[in-house]
Amino acid sequence: MAINEKPNFRIIGMSEDQWGDIARIYASGISSGLATFEAEVPTWEKFSRSKIAGLSLVALGEERQTIGWAAVSAVSERPAYRGVIEHSVYVDPQSSGRGIGHALLSELISRARDSGYWTIQSSIIAENEASRSLHLKVGFREVGRRERIAQGARGEVAGRWLDTYLYELRL
Repeated sequence: MAINEKPNFRIIGMSEDQWGDIARIYASGISSGLATFEAEVPTWEKFSRSKIAGLSLVALGEERQTIGWAAVSAVSERPAYRGVIEHSVYVDPQSSGRGIGHALLSELISRARDSGYWTIQSSIIAENEASRSLHLKVGFREVGRRERIAQGARGEVAGRWLDTYLYELRL
């Protein structure tokens, strides 16, 4: 986005009525093999069951279509980890390069801080350079690497053992 150019999207809380677009964007990430180890898009019920509603967001384009999303889950039910959350962020490939991922993560960080969380983490497939770079830009740090943690489910990495990097942001 050019300097002084206003984004032509807005970020709001995620709801079931956006599921069609969320699922489509998720399916695109799954098919690449680089965004997740998931092999299929879950149902809304399964997806939303583990998410923290106030921290799950969508970016809406000019036509109110969902062009990106971020969702958050608790990392553990143990009280000691009550302030630690894990997130995912996805952007519609048709809308990449517009600052949507950066805006979603920035808003997520702000809301998480305001809600009393103290750590946000994400595990990112090593080959997903765009996501790794984005996380560093918004202040995450790379804290570890897990080698050959799982096999790719789709795309060019299907069946290949993949590494992930753990990214963390202390609030």
